[in-house]
Amino acid sequence: MAGSTKSFLADAGYGEQELDANSALSGLDKGLRSGKLGEQCEAVVRFPRLFQKYPFPILINSAFLKLADVFRVGNNFLRLCVLKVTQQSEKHLEKILNVDEFVKRIFSVIHSNDPVARAITLRMLGSMASIIPERKNAHHSIRQSLDSHDNVEVEAAIFAAANFSAQSKDFAAGICNKISEMIQGLATPVDLKLKLIPILQHMHHDASLASSSRQLLQQLVTSYPSTKMVIVTLHTFTLLAASSLVDIPKQVQLLLQYLKNDPRKAVKRLAIQDLKLLANKTPHTWSRENIQALCESALHTPYDSLKLGMLSVLSTLSGTIAIKQYFSSAPGTTTTTARSFDLVKLAQECCYHNNRGIAAHGVRILTNITVSCQEKDLLPLEQDAVFGLESLLILCSQDDSPGAQATLKITLTCMVKLVKCRPHLSQSVVESLLTQLHSAQDAARILMCHCLAAIAMQLPVLADGMLGDLMELYKVIGHSVTDKKQELLVSLATVIFVSSQTALSSEIKTVIKQQLENASNGWTAYRIARQASRMGNHDMARELYQSLLTQVASEHFYFWLNSLKEFSHAEQCLTGLQEDNYSSALSCIAEALKSYHKGIASLTAASTPLNPLSFQCGFVKLRIDLLQAFSQLICTCNSLKTSPPPAIATTIAMTSGNDLQRCGRISNQACMKLSMEEFRNLATRYGDLYQSSFDADSTTLRNVELQQQSCLLISHAIEALILDPESASFQEYSSNGTAHVESEYERRMMSVFNHVLEEVESLNRKYAPVSYLASNAFRYHTACLCSAVIALLKVPLSFQRYFFQKLQSTSIKLALSPSPRNPAEPIAVQNNQQLALKVEGVVQHGSKPGLFRKIQSVCLNVSSVLQSKSGQDYKIPIDNMTNEMEQRVEPHNDYFSTQFLLNFVILGTHNITVESSVIDSNGIVWKTGPKTTIFVKSLEDPYSQQVRLQQQQGQPPSQQQQQRTAYSRF
Repeated sequence: MAGSTKSFLADAGYGEQELDANSALSGLDKGLRSGKLGEQCEAVVRFPRLFQKYPFPILINSAFLKLADVFRVGNNFLRLCVLKVTQQSEKHLEKILNVDEFVKRIFSVIHSNDPVARAITLRMLGSMASIIPERKNAHHSIRQSLDSHDNVEVEAAIFAAANFSAQSKDFAAGICNKISEMIQGLATPVDLKLKLIPILQHMHHDASLASSSRQLLQQLVTSYPSTKMVIVTLHTFTLLAASSLVDIPKQVQLLLQYLKNDPRKAVKRLAIQDLKLLANKTPHTWSRENIQALCESALHTPYDSLKLGMLSVLSTLSGTIAIKQYFSSAPGTTTTTARSFDLVKLAQECCYHNNRGIAAHGVRILTNITVSCQEKDLLPLEQDAVFGLESLLILCSQDDSPGAQATLKITLTCMVKLVKCRPHLSQSVVESLLTQLHSAQDAARILMCHCLAAIAMQLPVLADGMLGDLMELYKVIGHSVTDKKQELLVSLATVIFVSSQTALSSEIKTVIKQQLENASNGWTAYRIARQASRMGNHDMARELYQSLLTQVASEHFYFWLNSLKEFSHAEQCLTGLQEDNYSSALSCIAEALKSYHKGIASLTAASTPLNPLSFQCGFVKLRIDLLQAFSQLICTCNSLKTSPPPAIATTIAMTSGNDLQRCGRISNQACMKLSMEEFRNLATRYGDLYQSSFDADSTTLRNVELQQQSCLLISHAIEALILDPESASFQEYSSNGTAHVESEYERRMMSVFNHVLEEVESLNRKYAPVSYLASNAFRYHTACLCSAVIALLKVPLSFQRYFFQKLQSTSIKLALSPSPRNPAEPIAVQNNQQLALKVEGVVQHGSKPGLFRKIQSVCLNVSSVLQSKSGQDYKIPIDNMTNEMEQRVEPHNDYFSTQFLLNFVILGTHNITVESSVIDSNGIVWKTGPKTTIFVKSLEDPYSQQVRLQQQQGQPPSQQQQQRTAYSRF
């Protein structure tokens, strides 16, 4: 559990001095040259860690060449160690610069008299197939070794042949006949045939090759009916079809035929496994007849294990477009009700099966049918699904075994899915959950609490009814300090926070605090406080953070908790805002700002070089500036009310040509215009924070987006009510409906947005611009602005997950060449030459790469700025004074490189900045950084300098020099 905060707060290793790449490589090289075998092996196996730490080509190239030397001169055990390192570091192989030299050193061992050495070499070549797919000498050695009399060498050749077939079309086409002859040859042992057949799965490079391989597999599956041969051949058949795509419908039919007709359970299990693979990969290729055949097999099989597998395939298909194809009536047939279909009968029959897995798949199929086929009359199916879910809930909530918990997860997921699409079923689902919550095991209670929280987020109307039952349960949890109890305390508190739509009552806070004092540790209290901050219950969060301040050992943790306490106190100050009391609002905002300033100081102290807390600091600074802008707007509105425009304001406006003069002297001071620009600037900064948060979860990003929209809304309201009513338009900021609202905070913010828009539009219709002279009109307009500010502030701010946890971690490391020895030292370039700047980069991931979004490409922007000119200003013809270039590169195995050609015509020192940003799979640009800077000093080339000096002395250049001038252009 403590690991979840590591990315923000852990300061382990802070201040440690790491060896640079050359020192690390030298240390390993020393081990390789040792006379002791143990030290050599230890040095070899440490190379993958070195590659992970310094993943750039210059080091990886040197390291692999050293390993190739060890492979060439070492014994077989060392070769085996080098082979394992190569296989572990497969994604770094393409960074080897001297591929020819590397392969030459490895390949020299293929001529050894030792068959084991040759076998290890073949496996080494197979592991390198991605970088040498078309090496003919490697192809020839593999073909030769397939005819070897040594089994170890033949197996190694088979391994290499499979890898090269996957990478090289030429090799696959050339080896296909050889493999076919060996498989069909009578002299080839059966166990060797079983190893040769899987090579055919890679014969998908063109249609003719795939077709010939498929014909061979068809012959094999008919000619060799033994169980092992059929299993291996069918599986290779499936993988080949999945890669070539065109033969998938035929393969589904073949597998269904074996599933129905072959009496062997092993073959049936293999058919089910492959059908599941095809259902996941290409569900759209399954016809109605395929699904019907699978249903019939499931209905008639007497074996529960086989029925479970078939239902697993059907439940996978039921969540895809295949289910719509199944229920769509064929042309010329009469429409049938959903209950008459075999799939529905099967699901209903399995819902109450004594095997939990079969029952779980049955209710999942019913749920998916109910959700997907909404146009059909499915009322009986809805009830069947609810009853099946409730029975499984009762069965699994009393069992603590892992199997029961896995089934319970499926059940609860189906409940959330069903309630989301069929809200009228929610009441009975919630009642059954609350009933079972009291008697369930702790592990089941935790999962049920997560389910209740998800339902309450979707349907807030149900939340109030849960609160009483939840509080009763919270009181009787018990005083155990086991991990399950601690997790249950957090889960129950989360549901209580979600259910309390308004502020927590004193009774609820007392109960929670009592339980935390009796049965919790500090980590549990922190997690509950964190949940309170996410749900907007800042008073509860502040008290919990306060109690934890003295329970941490690190000063960084202390400052982190202190900052959270201050932020919670600041947001709590804003809960006392009242609709029409603007002076009270100003004092509340001032008090909140005071706490926020204390909090940002603590937050800065909590950051370390390894954990700079950049998102948190940026978010809080924006919140401070937003509160200050709100305060300034209320003050401006008060000033506008106390000094309305003079009677001649319209005449002055017409005379001066400035419509803002109609608003009086306040407008002359441009306070309102400045305020509007301030809110637009804040919206831009929120947009920048959004773009820099590539690793944030979608809820956090939506929270930032709502803050940005609130700034745009107020800016637009100022323009519409005060500055320029005619050009103001609200289409850009209008809500597109609340169908996709995911949290209570978003729901309340969208409600405020809509209300403010309606008020502003109403005022614009009621008071035309010409009526600005009336003081009443100004009173209504300023009151609308102040009410909008107070309404936005009254919605408790939600500190979302990314503020506390970083579940996905992505960073980019850049290396520039040429690069100076000293970062402050410039690179010398003559002004008549171009600098070739090579930019290499590595994408580094945390433990869960691609959890929220993945990098599709990296955008590199290179710009140069002249920092200082040389002493004398010469008249040099300038074609291009600046360098502004951008390139997009796609990382391969998390590595990318590209080059830029830069001109430095002006003499002097130039500052080159290389900035990277990433583009995700949806095409959205994220400004993740980093930004790297180097200096270049542009020098005058010697010949131009000589010509210039001669011209200054009044000497015409010689004929030879003139000829050189003409040729110097080339």
